[in-house]
Amino acid sequence: MVSALVEMKNIHKWFGSVHALKGVDFYVNPSEIVGLVGDNGAGKSTLIKILTGVIPADKGEIYFNGKKISFSSPREARDNGIETIYQEQALADDLSVTRNMFLGKEIQKSIGPIKLLDHKKMKKESERILSELGLKIPSMDQEVRFCSGGEREGIAIARAMYFKAKLVILDEPTRALGVAAVRRVLSLVKELKSRGIASVFISHNLHHVYSIADRIVVLVRGEKVEDIPKKETSIRELTKLIIRR
Repeated sequence: MVSALVEMKNIHKWFGSVHALKGVDFYVNPSEIVGLVGDNGAGKSTLIKILTGVIPADKGEIYFNGKKISFSSPREARDNGIETIYQEQALADDLSVTRNMFLGKEIQKSIGPIKLLDHKKMKKESERILSELGLKIPSMDQEVRFCSGGEREGIAIARAMYFKAKLVILDEPTRALGVAAVRRVLSLVKELKSRGIASVFISHNLHHVYSIADRIVVLVRGEKVEDIPKKETSIRELTKLIIRR
């Protein structure tokens, strides 16, 4: 039996009198793509924020790589191999593609006692990984604000691959993207799987989720109402579950 990479048990969260998560169990296996779906207010973002240290759970336990954990910040989660890519992609618009690829993890070189950023090596590594993934960005010196939505998602995913994340969480990665960009993002998520990296794909677009997920988890008003292999359900059945209440 495969040991889960992530296991969240009996997770509860209250915001004042609102019971946002009601005893949710959630797990992700190594190299698995899990679709996390539900309407607005279902608890998807709250569950992920608890996992990644943005907010604490009020009750429940979390295990990562078999060890009980409770991350105190997203930085701590990232340092342990969990990368979250939000709709905003967490990229710095006024920095170059290269600087964004290595943001917070810059490569340095020593000149005597002085340490400087190794721009040449970072640029070369950025070109290599983006080219390897089929992402054609004209220049690594280009500021990210001039990149398309699909390119921005690609840079964020490439960064997670380069730094060998164990789990990548994608929050609405295809929203507001054109058809070609959506196809590229979905292809990159499959590439994560081929490299042994697990993913949680959060989206309102069931067609996008269904096209790539191995398993789909449905939340409705803070409760898990379904957890099923993709091949055992359909978009129609998932839609019924989401709107049934």
